[in-house]
Amino acid sequence: MARIAVIGAGMGAMAAAARLAVAGHRVVVYERTQTYGGAVRRFEREGFRFDTGPGLLTLPAVYRDLFVKTGREPLEDCVGLVQVDPSSRHVFADGTEVSLPNASRAGVVAALDEALGAGTGERWGAFLVRAREAWDRTRRPLLEEPLWPNWQVLADKEPYPAVPHRRLLRTRHARTLSEIGSLELRDERLSALLESSALACGLDPRTAPASAAVLPYMEHAFGTWYVRGGMRELARAVYERCVRRRVEFVFGAEVVRILEKDGRAVGVELADGTAAEADHVVAGVDPARLTALTERPLDADGDVRADPFAPRPGRFTVLLALRGGREPGAAHRTVVHPPDPEAELDFLVSAGGDEPPRPTVTVLRPDDPALAPDDAHESVVLSAVVPAGAGWDREGTVRRYTDHLLEAAGRALPGLRERVLWQEVRTPGHTDDGASGFPGAVTAPALAAGQGRFLHPANTTRLPGLYRVGGWSHPGGGLPHAGMSGALVAGLIVEGPEFRGSQ
Repeated sequence: MARIAVIGAGMGAMAAAARLAVAGHRVVVYERTQTYGGAVRRFEREGFRFDTGPGLLTLPAVYRDLFVKTGREPLEDCVGLVQVDPSSRHVFADGTEVSLPNASRAGVVAALDEALGAGTGERWGAFLVRAREAWDRTRRPLLEEPLWPNWQVLADKEPYPAVPHRRLLRTRHARTLSEIGSLELRDERLSALLESSALACGLDPRTAPASAAVLPYMEHAFGTWYVRGGMRELARAVYERCVRRRVEFVFGAEVVRILEKDGRAVGVELADGTAAEADHVVAGVDPARLTALTERPLDADGDVRADPFAPRPGRFTVLLALRGGREPGAAHRTVVHPPDPEAELDFLVSAGGDEPPRPTVTVLRPDDPALAPDDAHESVVLSAVVPAGAGWDREGTVRRYTDHLLEAAGRALPGLRERVLWQEVRTPGHTDDGASGFPGAVTAPALAAGQGRFLHPANTTRLPGLYRVGGWSHPGGGLPHAGMSGALVAGLIVEGPEFRGSQ
């Protein structure tokens, strides 16, 4: 039985802890805040409840596998997991809109043809076929296996199939997500639909590789899911599974240093001076904090070309308590597309200008009585991905951007402003605990191609005995990917460096 010290109680860290405990190890989680779940948090006021982190779940099989492998109770016995239908409603700048069925390619094709014109559905359906090919080529190395030592193979080869297009007497192939839209989809609304999947992950579709086509594919193929009571209930279920497997949690315990001996991690030191010995240390923290804990580089030069310390986009969120109940048949998620997407992307990259442009806004309206005090009220969350350093400490900037979100949401919910009882605004600089070195940052899933700029640091490090878990490590950000990172780290500790993932 090995002693495992886990730093942080985020979703990836808890997924690793539960699996390691079932394997017979003694696991202690040190969390410097007073609760678990990482970014999966909840805000409550006057009978209203809001998810302040992820609002929906894709690839629920990741957490089904976690619960199957760590106990007898399946995931659905621990949380109310329901498919969202329609998967999303899209309101475009020209006033057209479409509702996309959940996990139904034929249904999506038909809906697009009816709403956007004949032929649009066929082009989108053909794109999904090519996106599936990219998914089949990258699923195992990017999601189910530790990062390959020869990761350059993933960096240099584009898995999205080439579809030749003749332009100006030359043959062109789509190399970025935006080029897929312009060359293959040939409709501004379809391009907006495609690019919004990348933007939601903090990616600029103009520079994201064509392999990012797997992002909308995952949603279409495996569906979009919601947890009754809010996504915080998923964090609660994972935490309770850990406790049942005798994982020990120490809250309010800040790790200030990773202890080393003979070139190996041998434990952690807490802020109160306590030293906790361990055979392995699992760190579910951001790169800046991990570097501070070790005071050494953890990757060989050139291991991964992505810069883990580069500024990341964040999320601007408005929590709305509304008078009046949710009307029957309302979409759970509505995406309102802006009139000038190029201006939004330029702002995301440069964070320049005194007047933030109108963004792509996601409106979440769960059909969940647990989120409001009664059926005469509604809990709604508005969000947009924004640059982290755009003056979010200035009241005027926050007020103008809040107005942008309310204006966009008003296109999806007529009369919205008249229904507002109160609102709570959260900028990228806001966290529940102020603990993160990258407050409010959005971490993207790992992607192939792009010269390796869209890969994440490996779960192993140059310091033997120290492992990385969570959205800042392979295979990247998002609830499913966090759960996958926990499975990879547990496999590496239990089976050793020869571990190659689940079969």
